[in-house]
Amino acid sequence: MALVLDGNRVARTLRGRHRDELADIQKRLGHPVTLAVVRAGDDRASASYIRQIEKLCGRVGMEFQEHILSATDREQFIGKICRLNADPRITGIMLSWPLPEDWDQEFIALTLDPRKDIDGLHPLNAGRVFLGGASLDMEAFVPNTPAGVVYLLRHYEIPLRGQHAVLIGRSNVVGRPLAALLIAHDATVTITHSRTADLAGHTRQADILLVAMGKANFVTPDMVKPGAVVVDIGINVTADGLVGDVQYDAVSEVASAITPVPGGVGPVTNAMLVANTIRAARLQSTLA
Repeated sequence: MALVLDGNRVARTLRGRHRDELADIQKRLGHPVTLAVVRAGDDRASASYIRQIEKLCGRVGMEFQEHILSATDREQFIGKICRLNADPRITGIMLSWPLPEDWDQEFIALTLDPRKDIDGLHPLNAGRVFLGGASLDMEAFVPNTPAGVVYLLRHYEIPLRGQHAVLIGRSNVVGRPLAALLIAHDATVTITHSRTADLAGHTRQADILLVAMGKANFVTPDMVKPGAVVVDIGINVTADGLVGDVQYDAVSEVASAITPVPGGVGPVTNAMLVANTIRAARLQSTLA
């Protein structure tokens, strides 16, 4: 049976560290560290996730704001981002997804102040990751999910150097920056996606298989090399509750280690969001 990579346990450890760091920096700053979340419309899944973030902020001693705007008024949304950029009381800004499909999401990312862009969406932050400075200790903001994946693997002392990592998923917020992080840790990386020919042929070569496809129970045991580490990044709502992109029970019989859903990558991703907000506070206090 595979080792379970318990993200809840890792996140609990990080919460204690973050509480201490926040208490220290807020004492020096003289005002609270504040995370502002901006979302358009009333997507239920998004609202549920934001409630998790709000609770986490409360646990570590961070102020939280939520700004809910119309999904039909892009200019109002951009205006709110600009006002939060200019507000010295706001430490970090997070955009809640999904945004309306007809909005230019690249332009919206450009409106973020790179020093407050805690999810690494601005091209300045993304560029630093892709240009090879992709360390978890760097000044730029690494997207929270990729950062959480790498932190979880390192916590469990799973080697990355020289390992063949195969990703299913090529999004700008998960697959591509995660590939850059893994390369920075000396892994050999293959990126696959929904259009990849002979997908299973690629996944069976993986020492570490990372799945961010957004399709419930997609990865079956025959797609996994015996002894591989399997990281399930997917979250899918089904009649049976939340499930990942991997058939957890069956693949656990083949893999050497696996992340559960829920309770795997998700809690560590949220902890990275807090870590990035603390990093933003330190950066802003240095430049003030």
